[in-house]
Amino acid sequence: MHPAAEHSPLGKSSEYIATYTPSLLFPIPRTAKWAELGLTAETLPYKGVDFWNCFELSWLLPSGKPVVAIGEFAIPADSPNIIESKSFKLYLNSLNQTPFDDVARLEATLRQDLSAAAGKPVGVRIRSLQDVEREGVVALPGVCIDDLDIRVDSYEHPRPELLRCDDSRIVEESLHSHLLKSNCPVTSQPDWGSVAVEYRGAALDHASLLAYLVSFRQHSDFHEQCVERIFLDLQRLLKPEKLTVYARYVRRGGLDINPYRSTEATQLPNQRLVRQ
Repeated sequence: MHPAAEHSPLGKSSEYIATYTPSLLFPIPRTAKWAELGLTAETLPYKGVDFWNCFELSWLLPSGKPVVAIGEFAIPADSPNIIESKSFKLYLNSLNQTPFDDVARLEATLRQDLSAAAGKPVGVRIRSLQDVEREGVVALPGVCIDDLDIRVDSYEHPRPELLRCDDSRIVEESLHSHLLKSNCPVTSQPDWGSVAVEYRGAALDHASLLAYLVSFRQHSDFHEQCVERIFLDLQRLLKPEKLTVYARYVRRGGLDINPYRSTEATQLPNQRLVRQ
């Protein structure tokens, strides 16, 4: 378990607070997990963002009439802290009986509180149900590797030694899998996700990538660190000209978390998959 998470509300019974309480937010420093991966804030080999989507966002108009919407939050991948997910949910619940003059005032409040917790400016967008409904769902790019025939005998820890490539061939391709699963390091509950890999570099063996992703199945770690570990393992193997790894996780408690890590400065749109 992350040492800071021991003091978080995750895995503990919590009082339901329905009026604005920003102190509910519980930041967890990224430094400990970066250190596990041999990284520091100054040596991060990627750019990126963690997209959080809230499907249970509600507040009151000045008249007392409730409003529901969907919140989109973009936390920089190099922010000093992640925000513990249950505390994020409890904080959002504290808006339920809180009046705001308009959406702009709500967005400003969210931006201020979340940026303070993360330690860097957090992007905030409040979206109507109609807008999100019109967008629908999308498919991940490239080739799905889930139907490949592999033999699996280990699920406890990620096994980068399974990864293979042909460094005599340089390719540019997009691959994806829906078989990513890991466990919450605090509650041991399953985290289900889909992951995409886009790169230009030594030709990656597709079956070995699938076996490697499946090896996360009983691994305990936060969403963000799983994606960072995948990125680093592929970077070491492929020595790519460019590499992007991102995952779209199934929501828990009305929130989904979608980490995006890339050597490139461009940012993908935050678009839902069929399981989201």
